[in-house]
Amino acid sequence: MTTNAIEIHNLRKTFGRQTVIDGLSLTVERGEVFALLGPNGAGKTTTINVLTTLTSADSGTASVVGFNVRSQAVEVQRRISLTGQAAAVDDALTATENVVMFARLAGLGRGESHRRAAELIEQFGLTDAASRLVRAFSGGMRRRLDLALSFVVTPEVLFLDEPTTGLDTRSRRELWDLIRSLAASGTTVFLTTQYLEEADQLADRIAVLHNGRVAALGTAAELKARVGGDTVELHDENGELLREIPTDGTVSDLRRALDLLDEDGADGVVTLRRPSLDDVFLALTSPNAHAVKETA
Repeated sequence: MTTNAIEIHNLRKTFGRQTVIDGLSLTVERGEVFALLGPNGAGKTTTINVLTTLTSADSGTASVVGFNVRSQAVEVQRRISLTGQAAAVDDALTATENVVMFARLAGLGRGESHRRAAELIEQFGLTDAASRLVRAFSGGMRRRLDLALSFVVTPEVLFLDEPTTGLDTRSRRELWDLIRSLAASGTTVFLTTQYLEEADQLADRIAVLHNGRVAALGTAAELKARVGGDTVELHDENGELLREIPTDGTVSDLRRALDLLDEDGADGVVTLRRPSLDDVFLALTSPNAHAVKETA
């Protein structure tokens, strides 16, 4: 059995004259939360569509839990779940009725379907709304129900395509907690997102896509380290940046930076700025950015 949940080698996909995926290669380990980060048009959704057998690549290979997505599509489909950008729930049904319907479609019997629905409704925090029509749900509740449907039969790999798009801050954080708990139970999670904080909070590793290729791959800390170390900043009373001094983050180097400000008679408010995924994203997806190697 392969130790990787997902393997992609030199994947290419074009639509007309537009190349959306251009030689994409990466692996995702079993039990990992893996984030694909990139701007609109970077190839995130197309990559998920290839991995979930919704579309075929023009060339290259991809496998999920050891099964080829092209030649063994049925085996792949049996082992995955996909939550897309739009919630796949029926507004005219209650939360329980939605889950029961999916369970019956998955081949569960009537009694087993109702038991599974009750378990999932509780697990995803929807007990109080179980008998309410979904059309009355908030965006966060609909998203939780959508995830519950993905777990009618527990998948080996869960694909989440921009799962928190359109949610408010509270709903987004609640969904993050759910995703963490799902990953902790052993499910591999592959998600795409435009939210840098989301990737930072959730992912064990992050791949930054740029022009259909991996521009960088590593942990959030490794990616941040690529754009430099900490910086001591001096601001005036209005918050305007007066001076910045790069440091390596050690106590001795921070003391050196402060001594330099003292020697110059600097006056103002001192802050320490650490690299963020925003810095990484801008550095790697700028027009002049070039792909870099994966962190070892």
